[in-house]
Amino acid sequence: MHDIKSSVRSYRYLEEIGRIRLSENFLLRDFLHSEIASAFGLINAPSDLGLAVEVGTKLCSEILEPIQQEFGRISVRSGYRSAQVNALGHRLRLNCASNQKNAAGHIWDIRDQLGRKGATACLVIPEFCNRYQHAGAWRILADWIDDHLEYGTACFFPKLWAFNIQWHEAPLREIRSYAWPRGKYFRTGSRECGCVDQMCFHDI
Repeated sequence: MHDIKSSVRSYRYLEEIGRIRLSENFLLRDFLHSEIASAFGLINAPSDLGLAVEVGTKLCSEILEPIQQEFGRISVRSGYRSAQVNALGHRLRLNCASNQKNAAGHIWDIRDQLGRKGATACLVIPEFCNRYQHAGAWRILADWIDDHLEYGTACFFPKLWAFNIQWHEAPLREIRSYAWPRGKYFRTGSRECGCVDQMCFHDI
């Protein structure tokens, strides 16, 4: 009976915080689903709700809303992860970096090692996938992001041109890719790269 009461309380809490509006088109609920949490019976909810809402609002209003306006509806593949959920995913090698690396990333409610705030989501844009299917097409999106957004980091993947994108209070503005051409993208004229091409990739 105690477990049932606890589950009801958890449900009501998730229902309540899920209604929190982060931007014009996004609610906190859009970012709380986790296959890891569902499979292992965990509650994927922030310990520091205030911080999670603060950085989630920045991510949605400054990063996701402009992307959706330009390219069409966004599907959130992975958003917020609690420290517990992320740690389990990392331990079981379920495509989760360590909690230290994911602080101010997928773990929205923990600051990074330097005490800075951030938030990451993994996105798929169905209309973009339908329209651009040729090899390396993700670069169209990467180029637009680099030209128009004050992002922290971005990382692209081969399936469905899915990509992680981060809002961070001290944006690194770094793009990596595990899709062809695989590597790290440096902006023209950056200190790290002397290349003159608009899109330059170095092996990760």
